[in-house]
Amino acid sequence: MDKLKSVLSGEEARRDDRTILETVNEASSLSWATRLKGFIACFVVGAACTVLGVCALFLPKIGITLFIVFYTFGNICTLGSTMFLMGPVKQLKRMCDKTRALATTIMITCIVLTLCAAFWWKNFGLALLFVILQVLAFSWYSLSYIPCVREAIMKMVAICLK
Repeated sequence: MDKLKSVLSGEEARRDDRTILETVNEASSLSWATRLKGFIACFVVGAACTVLGVCALFLPKIGITLFIVFYTFGNICTLGSTMFLMGPVKQLKRMCDKTRALATTIMITCIVLTLCAAFWWKNFGLALLFVILQVLAFSWYSLSYIPCVREAIMKMVAICLK
C-alpha cells in the first residue's frame, strides 16, 4: 500500500533520480550506538583473524596458507570497521584523498597480490613478501590519519640515513 502511495504521489520518480552514492549514504543511516557496535565487532573480528593467522603460521604444511588467509581477512575487516564510524561513502572519499591515495592503492594491491601469490601462483615466499608490504602499507595508511606523523617519520628516516 505504501509503495502504491509513493508511486501515485510521484515520490517514486524522485527516488529513481538518486545516484548510487546517495543511495548507499541513505542506506547507512545507522544510529551512533549501532555504528559503534559495528565498528567494535568488525575490529575485534579483524584483530582475532590477525592473531589466528600468526598462530597458524607455526602449523606444519598448511600453516603459511592459513596465515595468509587469516591475516589478509583480518586486514580487510579492520579496514572495513572504520566504515561503520564514518559511513562507507565518507570513508571511501577519505581513502582516496590526495594524502592517502598512494597508500590506499598500495595496500589494496598488496592484499590482492598476497592472495594471488598464495593461491594462483603457489609461491609462498612471494606471498610473505606481499604480507610484509601489506603491513607497511597499512601502517603508512593508518598514520595518515594522525596529523604530522608521517612527515616526522620521514624526517627521522632522512636523519638516520645521513
